[in-house]
Amino acid sequence: MDLKPGSRWKSAVCDTEVVVVRPPKTPVELECGGHPMVANAEAKPEGLTLSAEHSAGSGMGKRFADEASGLEVLCVKAGAGSLSIGGQPIGAKDAKKLPASD
Repeated sequence: MDLKPGSRWKSAVCDTEVVVVRPPKTPVELECGGHPMVANAEAKPEGLTLSAEHSAGSGMGKRFADEASGLEVLCVKAGAGSLSIGGQPIGAKDAKKLPASD
């Protein structure tokens, strides 16, 4: 899996689609819904179902980051599956606080 900045990936089991914002420092397997994601141009494999432990969902416009690998992705299409790397969930980044305006 070649996670280059700007590359688009889609879930094999739901509607989730992401764009890589920051590539990982080491090769990783990005998953959604418990299964590896596929390149946006490729066809989804058949016969796969959403894993119950990876069904928390992915919100559109949210950034997801894994501190250990350095990977950061932007969700461009929401879906029922949650993102993970090697079975370990990756969480959404918190929004940065804007300075107060007077």
